[in-house]
Amino acid sequence: MSHRKAIVSVSDKTGLVALARGLVELGFELLSTGGTARALTDAGLPVTPVEAYTGSPEVMGGRVKTLHPRVHGGILARLGTDDVDLARIGAAPIDLVVVNLYPFEQTITKDGVAIDEAIENIDIGGPSMLRSAAKNHARVTVVCDPADYEAVLAQLKAGAVDAGVRRALAAKAFAHTAAYDGAIAGYLSSLGPDDKRERFPLYLTLPFERSYNLRYGENPHQAGAFYQERRATQGTIAFAQSLGAGGKELSFNNLVDLDAALECVREFEGPAAVVVKHTNPCGVGLGASLADAYRTAREADPVSAFGGIVALNREVDEATARLLGETFLEGIIAPRFSEVALELLRKKKNLRLLATGKILPADDGMLIYRRVGGGLVVQDRDATGAGEVAVGKVVTRRAPTDAELAALDFGWRVVKHVKSNAIVLARETFTVGVGAGQMSRVESVTIACRKAGDQAKGSVLASDAFFPFPDGVELAASHGVTAVVQPGGSVKDKDVIEAADKAGLAMVFTGKRHFRH
Repeated sequence: MSHRKAIVSVSDKTGLVALARGLVELGFELLSTGGTARALTDAGLPVTPVEAYTGSPEVMGGRVKTLHPRVHGGILARLGTDDVDLARIGAAPIDLVVVNLYPFEQTITKDGVAIDEAIENIDIGGPSMLRSAAKNHARVTVVCDPADYEAVLAQLKAGAVDAGVRRALAAKAFAHTAAYDGAIAGYLSSLGPDDKRERFPLYLTLPFERSYNLRYGENPHQAGAFYQERRATQGTIAFAQSLGAGGKELSFNNLVDLDAALECVREFEGPAAVVVKHTNPCGVGLGASLADAYRTAREADPVSAFGGIVALNREVDEATARLLGETFLEGIIAPRFSEVALELLRKKKNLRLLATGKILPADDGMLIYRRVGGGLVVQDRDATGAGEVAVGKVVTRRAPTDAELAALDFGWRVVKHVKSNAIVLARETFTVGVGAGQMSRVESVTIACRKAGDQAKGSVLASDAFFPFPDGVELAASHGVTAVVQPGGSVKDKDVIEAADKAGLAMVFTGKRHFRH
């Protein structure tokens, strides 16, 4: 009989056979259960069923199979300390535990999943073995992620798994079981009396893993790190690949700006570019090509574009890369970069390049989290905007022209990404002025009009929330704005509409507010 034992029991069988074959070649005896044992037997590998090792058959339809002193004693035993007890229960040391868990999280994401099915996908024996092995990582190697199989096998072939690696794998196992238990608690606490799930569970556990340290936090004297959410979606910042440019590490502000730019560019289906400064879009442009879109976005506010962040919703080609290289930028995020574009942009010192691989649609739903002192504010992502102008209510005597409607729709998609109080002046395919973050709405109009200059004449205005007084509309009209879109809902709506009619403006109420704080 082999002197080393490994217990292998996995739901995700990725890489299983290759790992098991390597272990057998190293002289390990494989203990296994159920479907894992069948998969190994089908691959022609020798397997000892767990029930043969424990002398106790699986019972209750497989609910109980590894919950046995010979399993957990074999895992938890400290050699030289627990030898007598180990012999007394007829167990042998287990040196390697390879376990991943029933797919509970995948199960509860299925439409119409019954609570009984969810409950049956709560793993009991698996987390118990992982925790036992992780606790005894001074002797036992625990592996819960198929991505670690190759490295562990290489270390075993070299002689033994390094103590530091065992500790890291133990920490990973505890993180895995903690996240698993958190998902179960969240699911069960989201069920109402009729088993209907609520949007926000009573218990919320958010598992994160550190991806990398940041150059610094919001300011250079603040340290920082970026953590990836375990259930993050492809196409988000979490999965963006850093393609580098010989530059510095990302800072807190870089990541926040990159995310803001990416969120905004997601609003558009055709080639689009967004330039962000301090989390606010300072220029947004559409075009027949990506290069045209970026040129338009940059020229909307070339002063603010200096040192900004750019998001693009198409692969960056050579023409766009050459334009990007004309201005000092902190970072660029796009689905992909052509080889020629990378070659050109990597010549720019300290320019960060991130590739998302895909662009999520504007209506993709996810939860948004904001940390506040002692707690967390959670909400749905603001996933509306597109189409709201078209179905909005024209409240003025004059209705918008087709060209004004197109410009209003464009401005409305942009204004939801500007910090409140938010005002955007726009044409059909580009912004001409942005007013952001002011304590009074009329002050944001003042800034947007000043930014726009002569371009304000003939533009349209989008406001993220209602005008509390007519002064903002009157000011916009004095600068040549011809149409306005806003949510409506102020006690002064009648006065605001009268001011618009007096100035000959068209105005649309959407009934939807798009604050961004």
